[in-house]
Amino acid sequence: MDEAVDVEALVAPVHTSLVSSNDQTRIGSLVSLSTLRRKSADIRLVGRHSEVYEPCDDSFALVDALLADRVHLEEVQPSLCLELGCGSGYVITSLALMLGEGAGIQYFATDISSAAIEVTKKTLEAHGVHAEVILTDLASSLDKRLAGTVDVLVVNPPYVPTSEEEVGGDGIAAAWAGGEHGRTVIDRILAIVDNLLSSKGWFYLVTLTANKPSAICLIMKQKGFASRIIVQRSTEEESLHVLKFWRDPLEIRTDIGTSQPHLSSTWRLSRLAFWKNS
Repeated sequence: MDEAVDVEALVAPVHTSLVSSNDQTRIGSLVSLSTLRRKSADIRLVGRHSEVYEPCDDSFALVDALLADRVHLEEVQPSLCLELGCGSGYVITSLALMLGEGAGIQYFATDISSAAIEVTKKTLEAHGVHAEVILTDLASSLDKRLAGTVDVLVVNPPYVPTSEEEVGGDGIAAAWAGGEHGRTVIDRILAIVDNLLSSKGWFYLVTLTANKPSAICLIMKQKGFASRIIVQRSTEEESLHVLKFWRDPLEIRTDIGTSQPHLSSTWRLSRLAFWKNS
């Protein structure tokens, strides 16, 4: 599936010109209920700006991964969800629709682009959900406030291999320019995950094969995290992996260059799925 499923498209359209005003009011109420029950953002309601990355295959893959893991997400009963680099707001809005805003769940979204901040706010408002949207570089202004409290962390980072000069530049290119191997921003994110995640926290990351996902998993393994692929998808231009990480008590934290950490069964099984392709 290369696109997020549009639930409303599966429902026959209603021609309001053929029904009474009272019926139109009831239909409006049903549409509102449908919006509340939708489990991913409606692409037609996503905000637009010339300097903001619009939802594409990678965005859809990340939301599909969350949908595929939804039952487990609900079982974890997250209290705080965070998206780094929210762009259009499609992902954080979808997550809020999936999990709802009951039971005191808080949603945060950050971006370094002021245009992205405004677009995300519009997307959230159009879907009737709320998140605290903050202009900052990754989590630089939130690292102390949110330390050890994030139950769900989602990131669709700039992952396209480019020159280092393009990373963090002006305009929309900053949304995809990832530097050497597309890892410059990814590696900065990996360095702060341990501080942000709660003891039960889950981290979802979009990567390309060019990003060397096996090396990413090894870095996280040395920090005490297990990993697996939730979604793997190939397009005409790229091969995408959505990786999930969580704290694994079987992993032994070590520094690079010291003795090898214990290879848990989770690690052995997960790496067989894609090491040969990365």
